[in-house]
Amino acid sequence: MLQQTQIATVIPYYQRLLRAFPTVAKLARAPLDRVLALWSGMGYYRRARNLHRAARMLVRRHSGRFPRDYGQARALPGVGDYTARAVLSIAYKQPYAVMDGNVARVAARLKARRGNVHVPAFRKAVQTELQRLLSRRQPGKFNQAIMELGQTICLPRGPRCLACPLRRWCRAYRLSKPEDYPSPRPRRSAEPHYLAAAILRRGSGVAMVRGLDEGLLGELWNFPSAFGKSAAEARRRLQKKLNALASRPVRLGPRLANLQHGITYRSIRVQVYQAELGGKFIGESVRWVRLDRLAQTAVSQLVRKISAQLGRRDFKPLPAPPVG
Repeated sequence: MLQQTQIATVIPYYQRLLRAFPTVAKLARAPLDRVLALWSGMGYYRRARNLHRAARMLVRRHSGRFPRDYGQARALPGVGDYTARAVLSIAYKQPYAVMDGNVARVAARLKARRGNVHVPAFRKAVQTELQRLLSRRQPGKFNQAIMELGQTICLPRGPRCLACPLRRWCRAYRLSKPEDYPSPRPRRSAEPHYLAAAILRRGSGVAMVRGLDEGLLGELWNFPSAFGKSAAEARRRLQKKLNALASRPVRLGPRLANLQHGITYRSIRVQVYQAELGGKFIGESVRWVRLDRLAQTAVSQLVRKISAQLGRRDFKPLPAPPVG
């Protein structure tokens, strides 16, 4: 859960998941939709899917216990080198040094080493140094101490060097340039996108489909939506998408809301439209979700944002189309 998300954000989600699934076995038996619903709002939903798959694999192959073997740990969905090393060192006292952003920063400053964790040569050099420094008697405590040092003392900006127990060995401190190490990662600039979304009501329910568009949020329920290079193109693509789902053309009505949303590097301008279904939906790709059940459904954060802006207003029927 801490991958790509800060601790303060994770804690309430972590506590909520533990209350719902206090054991690996209960998590493994839970429907994926339930797991996604509890995860909803934290983003990067692949982590939730991997967590669910890993729980099932643990129950099926390892009697519900995290394996002690590095290779078996890495075979679990979502468990990379860092997670495997962290669990094996902390839970089983195996001699694996871990490296996350905080640890890499501490190591880079100790040696005044250029580069960042996304450069292979830098990662290899830092990992070698950490493995050399690792306490063989208490590897878990060593790893947690270095992680805590990076999180609380050796900060990216304004490091608290005078409080640091490693100050006397820190080359970056002696150079009076701790903030120069490690080198910053070049950031991908935000890309503008346009999205059109449709609100189709039936009684107390609203129409929803799996995924957003272009392969995004594939496991979550969303209002029917389509991307475009402009707002007009997004609306045209949404109209085409809706027509393909229904037995008769769907009528797109007035715009209900405008809002801004971000997904990774995408800066998305969202326009929400009222729509009306003349016929019926074909197949089983559309689900009617009661408005008072949205909070318990595995919906995207965008759905929650749109719902909060619209409230529970009753949409008036669209005017009849002109005859002829």
